Amino acid sequence: MLGVARSPSAFYRLRARGDAPRMIKLPNGELRCRRADLDAWWAACERETPEWR
Repeated sequence: MLGVARSPSAFYRLRARGDAPRMIKLPNGELRCRRADLDAWWAACERETPEWR
């Protein structure tokens, strides 16, 4: 994982709030994210987070 969500439950909470990247559910039930969606989400997170000093 990215280190943003350290547990599956934390990641699912992000998804439920709409704060996670867009996911695709595969026929076998697994979740995947397109690289472009992940990059866009990551860029948005960086813009919304104040710089650490």
